[in-house]
Amino acid sequence: MKKKRVGILGGTFDPPHLGHLILANEVLQELELDEIRFMPNQEPPHKDKPADVTSRDRLNMLELSVAGNPAFKIETIELERTGRSYTYDTMVLLKNREPDVQFYFIIGADMIEYLPKWRNIGELVQLVQFVGVNRPKYSHATPYPVQYVEIPEIHISSSLIRNHLQKKRSVKYLIVDPVWEYIKEHHIYGT
Repeated sequence: MKKKRVGILGGTFDPPHLGHLILANEVLQELELDEIRFMPNQEPPHKDKPADVTSRDRLNMLELSVAGNPAFKIETIELERTGRSYTYDTMVLLKNREPDVQFYFIIGADMIEYLPKWRNIGELVQLVQFVGVNRPKYSHATPYPVQYVEIPEIHISSSLIRNHLQKKRSVKYLIVDPVWEYIKEHHIYGT
């Protein structure tokens, strides 16, 4: 029996944007995966915790973003735990929960450079296949096994969107319309 092939795209998704969706769709197609799971962090080890946006807000916006694509799912395992979200701990839990799934952990080139600093990286590369995607201004060089997928260069980031919102600039075409409606309705990011 063929193993289910699942891509994991972790992040703060603060907010989720079209770059996340394009990246996920490109990897899904290129590697012929069965699904992509978007996995919001509780507390990423390399970033500060999101300030004025709750985990519930980020999850709601992510649900709105992936609605309509049956291959896009949400994995809440990191939101169900407290403290820092270390990929190694999460993947041990996922592999124990779903031993027959082959996981592909998707990272941008910025994280490829950071891999030597990941907790238990030697053991982690035994649990998952890392998939690296290009990101402007970053190298793909790493001593770890990373499968590369070339994606369109997308210069959209969550910080760009938050910056636009703080300056009262439009975020149309950067996020899906239902996420924009959610942001306005819940008065987040200074709206």
